[in-house]
Amino acid sequence: MNGPEMPAARIDDDRYADLANGIRLHYASAGEPAGRKLIVFLHGFPEAWFAWEAQLAEFGKDHFAIAPDLRGFNLSAKPPEVAAYHIKHIAEDIRLLIEYLGHGSAIVVCHDWGGAVGWHLGIFHPDLVERLVVVNSPHPWLFMRELANNPVQQAASAYMNWLRAPGSEEGLVAGDFKIVERFLDAEDGTHPSWYTPEVRERYRAMWSVPGAPKADGAPSHAMTGGCNFYRATPLHPPTATEPARPLPAPGDWSLTMPVRVIWGETDRALTTGLIDGLDEVCPDLVLERIPEGSHWVVHEQPDRVNRLIRRFLVD
Repeated sequence: MNGPEMPAARIDDDRYADLANGIRLHYASAGEPAGRKLIVFLHGFPEAWFAWEAQLAEFGKDHFAIAPDLRGFNLSAKPPEVAAYHIKHIAEDIRLLIEYLGHGSAIVVCHDWGGAVGWHLGIFHPDLVERLVVVNSPHPWLFMRELANNPVQQAASAYMNWLRAPGSEEGLVAGDFKIVERFLDAEDGTHPSWYTPEVRERYRAMWSVPGAPKADGAPSHAMTGGCNFYRATPLHPPTATEPARPLPAPGDWSLTMPVRVIWGETDRALTTGLIDGLDEVCPDLVLERIPEGSHWVVHEQPDRVNRLIRRFLVD
């Protein structure tokens, strides 16, 4: 018989790390830092560390669990240059954060743009990632393939080109945050049940944190950092002036560590074609499909996601 369940871990949401590359990251943590494995949770767009609050409370029971704000988001540094948001720089932040915390490696759990960071770390820094858990975030080679060849995925990703355009940050929050909230809304356009009035206020406060001052001294827009992720990436639907990239060899994008993917199949932005062939680049793969789950399955079914992560950690 199992013993009594451990109480949820207390979350400290007021921590900062000044990294060796000059970037200051805000992060939340749960659990004792000494003598425990490090587990890192990486959020996506348009979110912040608190997207992983239920996971911090759970995995802080027996890990040192952390969830940073990625650069450009919420309370972390927001460099003004678009080039500063290339995925290699975001991944370097996380590598340095793990080093800053005194660890040589970590379990990485990630979603959306955080997933892009996790995939990058797993491919290019395999010694840093003990296990990789990805929630609704496409492997980069499969994303390149689908953007080049699949009209359905090209249409689903069309919003990326809108976000890359000048002024998209102002458009996102115009009309009382109308457009940015559409990213979170259910398919019928209503706010999902997890997006309570309290959660809504938390998101709106995060979407309002200004960025670094511009050359004229005025603060940059709160959403510019997030939009710069899209402006900096070479992965986006082809346009008349930017055709699809030639596909590299898939073997150059393989991962050697255990990879566990949780995929909500009603994701409107990421089609299930993105998980076809995943085993070719992830030899040690477990894929958990959630037919009724959306892109926001972490919020919709936090207990189920926690159980799946738990199971993956002991496989």
